[in-house]
Amino acid sequence: MAIWALNFIVGKIALRYFPPLTLASFRVVLAAILLVLLFPLCRRLPAFAEAARARQQGRAFKDFWPFIYLGFFGISVNQICFTVGLRYTSVSHSSVIVGMGPIYALILAVLFRLESATLRKVAGMLIALAGVILMTSGAHDAQRSATMLGDAITLIGSLGFAMYGVLGKRVAARYDTLTMTTYNAVFGALLVLPIAIHSAHAIGPLANWHAIPAAAWLGLFYMAFFSSVLAYLFYFWLLRYLEITQLMSFSYLLPVTATILGILFLNERGTLVELLGGALALSGVYWIESGRNR
Repeated sequence: MAIWALNFIVGKIALRYFPPLTLASFRVVLAAILLVLLFPLCRRLPAFAEAARARQQGRAFKDFWPFIYLGFFGISVNQICFTVGLRYTSVSHSSVIVGMGPIYALILAVLFRLESATLRKVAGMLIALAGVILMTSGAHDAQRSATMLGDAITLIGSLGFAMYGVLGKRVAARYDTLTMTTYNAVFGALLVLPIAIHSAHAIGPLANWHAIPAAAWLGLFYMAFFSSVLAYLFYFWLLRYLEITQLMSFSYLLPVTATILGILFLNERGTLVELLGGALALSGVYWIESGRNR
């Protein structure tokens, strides 16, 4: 969560120099390349010994189907929409929407009949929804339309990641962490590869590539290696041992940390209505999670 909190700030800075689709597609493809390069090295480590055993067993064609749909939801949809949405909204808005991950996971868990919809859960979801509506309405008139567009795109990406968590939980015991993360990234990258190729062509001659400052390339590397490779390895490893809603509940930390970083490094300032809306949204999430047994 610390890595992902800083990802909001790094993404905002990198978006000053890259178009959103270019940054998002480059991030996805670069993360897949890094995982493929690291795979033979990591599987020799004791922590990934299970990956070596799984590799020796081989895989049938049916084993690749989970990698395809998890790569689509968790990599392609989530990371593309996160980056594009961040271009049109603030760090505070984006982090609150992403921080409501337990709500999205709960809705999907109910739809997949993994959990039941109790009165407490429904009330919490309504409170959180009211907070998001209040938060969006609190934006200044000049930025409201762009903010609502960015919020909507970010929401789609967050729903994609919730699908990744819920569907990934169902198959987490069947695949080792390293293999699952690598294959998900590869299939996700294949889906956005045409966008990355078109974006690379649009940059133009070599001189245009050299004109892109080092801060943009460092931001891209951070988003690819730390936020897409390292954090995803942590996430899927934890997914094998924790309930999806337990794991998603750690996203409470995102809005607070990311908003503070946005104020410190990007000089972002929110209105009182936006702050109240964000607090109300997180209160709804907390109301649901506080009722769970330890």
